[in-house]
Amino acid sequence: MSENNRVNVGLDFDAVVIGAGFGGLYAVHKLQNELGLSVCGYEKGGDVGGTWYWNRYPGALSDSESFVYRYSFDKELLQEWTWESNYLTQKEVLNYLTHVAERYDLYRSYQFNREIKAAQYNEEGDYWEVTTDKGDTVTAKYLVTGLGLLSSTNKPMFKGNEIFQGEQYHTGAWPDGVSLEGKRVGVIGTGSTGIQLITAIAPQCGHLTVFQRTPQYSVPLGKRPQSEEEINEIKANYDKIWDQVKNSATAFGYEESDVPAFSVSEEERERIFEEYWNKGNGFRFMFGTFGDIATDTEANEAAASFIRKKINQIVKDKETAEKLTPQELYARRPAADNGYYETFNRGNVSLVDVKQNPIQELTPKGVKTTDGEYDLDVLIYATGFDAVEGNYVKMDLRGRNGVAIQDKWEDGPTGYLGIMNTDFPNMFMILGPNGPFTNLVPTIGTQVEWISDMVKQMVENNLNTVEPTADAESEWLETCRTIADATVFSSAQSWIFGANVPGKKSAVRFYMGGLGNFRKFLEESSIEGLVFNKERNKVTQE
Repeated sequence: MSENNRVNVGLDFDAVVIGAGFGGLYAVHKLQNELGLSVCGYEKGGDVGGTWYWNRYPGALSDSESFVYRYSFDKELLQEWTWESNYLTQKEVLNYLTHVAERYDLYRSYQFNREIKAAQYNEEGDYWEVTTDKGDTVTAKYLVTGLGLLSSTNKPMFKGNEIFQGEQYHTGAWPDGVSLEGKRVGVIGTGSTGIQLITAIAPQCGHLTVFQRTPQYSVPLGKRPQSEEEINEIKANYDKIWDQVKNSATAFGYEESDVPAFSVSEEERERIFEEYWNKGNGFRFMFGTFGDIATDTEANEAAASFIRKKINQIVKDKETAEKLTPQELYARRPAADNGYYETFNRGNVSLVDVKQNPIQELTPKGVKTTDGEYDLDVLIYATGFDAVEGNYVKMDLRGRNGVAIQDKWEDGPTGYLGIMNTDFPNMFMILGPNGPFTNLVPTIGTQVEWISDMVKQMVENNLNTVEPTADAESEWLETCRTIADATVFSSAQSWIFGANVPGKKSAVRFYMGGLGNFRKFLEESSIEGLVFNKERNKVTQE
């Protein structure tokens, strides 16, 4: 874009976008191609993809179905791009995002292998100064952060990390060329990633030792090929499909149930659980069977009991089955698998309960727990992420009056609508704290479109800054907290509330009222529903 067409002459760019995943790519497209702004995108990886660039571990795939794990803004793209199975592998998602970047000419705006180390708001000039790990600094009016909800790796530090003589990998930073064939492999972590990894690598390993802290409720994923006829039928109904997705709770492309679990007979309840177990998908099982599994402890126990019975039926060794069987509420992120429990029937797979026998240290040969030492050639950390705010607090991010994001979020992240924060003018977060707990791609689309509309209105009205009021931010946080407390999720020690990272403050980090209701909040907080305060030139709610 030429200097003469620039909105903010005197600055290097109109907007800086951090990240080249689903969020960052769409933000660059909206701001650059649709609004005509000068945009610079930064990505710490070597290419586009975001989370899908880094998470190349065996078995990596989306557990949102293929037909809704994509952008909805371009009807031609929806018709032209296709898929093979009802769930996309990591490679397929990466290929899709590469195509998107090429299709909309987004590569020209990106600098790769550039990690943002600092972003500071210049109050005198009302602009952002953004500095990379290479030492270069640029200025821009708007800062859009697509840092990733699940991208800041969480790797536990055990005594002896540096003396283990084998290979060590984290699933969130998986290198090319790793061979596990015939090796003694240990995996720490049994969340969604661990479940995928363990199931995929067990046939390759000489022996696989799974170090489990918390047993997981998991249901079959139901991955299967989709015929051309089935895919064409989906494409013919995309208008209706996206309308349903955007007005639903979980945005996974299925109808959520509003039937209470105990409004039907026990026989009917078991029949429905069995039907949805066979259909597959963790979110569908939790939210498609009955409408109160996530909010009523008795309904939740009915679903949990069903899964426990399945584990006992599948796993042949009773001691292993007992270790794999959760007893707490079914209250973590719903997991799904391609034969996870069946994997423990293999003769080359063993399970170690590290809650009962904690890991003491790594030794040159492997992992030492309180019940012995396990010799390994490879140790894999499937320990997830410092979710939601992890990448924000790792950088030197400072807003109005030099306030650091670490101080702003000392008692937990505050994010208004998962998009904005007081004291950080013109900074727009994609999947920031307290955004919807849903299939993420439709939420990303929703948030980026709101950001683009806000920037458009600011440009048209020659407004310098926008930020939420403290009252609006507090009200949103209280809304998120109230809804979360009404669900069973608040009872579990999980990454959803920050429990997986030592020292991380337990706090609400998601809006659990669903995407449809979230979009209504955005409509009320849209340009038409906001007032620009001329005194501080920021947005306040009427």
